[in-house]
Amino acid sequence: MNYQGMHNPAHPGAVLKEFWLDGLNLSITDAAKKLGLSRKTLSHIVNQKAPITPETAMRIEIAFNSRAGLWIDMQAGYDAWQIEQRRADLEKVVTVVSWQQA
Repeated sequence: MNYQGMHNPAHPGAVLKEFWLDGLNLSITDAAKKLGLSRKTLSHIVNQKAPITPETAMRIEIAFNSRAGLWIDMQAGYDAWQIEQRRADLEKVVTVVSWQQA
């Protein structure tokens, strides 16, 4: 799939912070306790320095009655867009393999 036509999607951690933590008036410390995560881990997620893993997505589903798949899909879309921005650099170092060559 080509993600070049997309705009830069929001990091799911930013969405978690804006719509859930801020929306529920939860501090990172309080939310981390509810999710069973360290404050440092949640801080890295909401500050867009770490991804939402499938396990974290399930924790969000349980704690906030959300859907884990939504968070996983959001992270995958974010990651795909980010790597698409580096495609030209990767094409310089990756060799295309055809079935005849393999």
